[in-house]
Amino acid sequence: MKRCGLMLLPALCIPLSAAPYAVDLKPASTTIDWTLDSVLHTVHGTFQLKRGSIVFDPDTGAASGEIVVDTASAESGNGARDRKMHDSVLESVKYPEAVFTPSRIEGKLNLNGSSDIKLQGTFRIHGAAHELTLDVKSQIAGGQINADLTFGIPYVAWGMKDPSTFVLRVSKTVQLTAHVAGAITRR
Repeated sequence: MKRCGLMLLPALCIPLSAAPYAVDLKPASTTIDWTLDSVLHTVHGTFQLKRGSIVFDPDTGAASGEIVVDTASAESGNGARDRKMHDSVLESVKYPEAVFTPSRIEGKLNLNGSSDIKLQGTFRIHGAAHELTLDVKSQIAGGQINADLTFGIPYVAWGMKDPSTFVLRVSKTVQLTAHVAGAITRR
């Protein structure tokens, strides 16, 4: 009997894997800003979050879920420019959503405090999927998460129309920054 008890001891010492966590983003508390450099000035605009949830395992780094952005919500404050952006660049009627599907977290996510991590996944925009890594600075406290994400979208290389004209030249990459907020719970 003692021998059996000793044989079970190593199994009892193996740490159990932590349960996955879920982050449910609040669209009303989330801002998505974009900037596009041009030879004359920098254009600033916004997008709206439709919905977002991420499930991740802090032990393995595995992640899943989706963050969905409403492409029709894109605006820069200039009606003519926004119509051109929706009609010929984003084609937001044909492609009404841009979706990031996370697959992995790189780095240690502190579940109480601040962290700098990378969130890897696939970004589906304008009918095509592209690998993308987001830089994330997060703060978690009291079951709430606030995070700032930054990334660039090489929209021309990804098949969208270049809005440059003979006189006005714009960057081929749009920079995005998002401030997301939501609840974090154990699954």
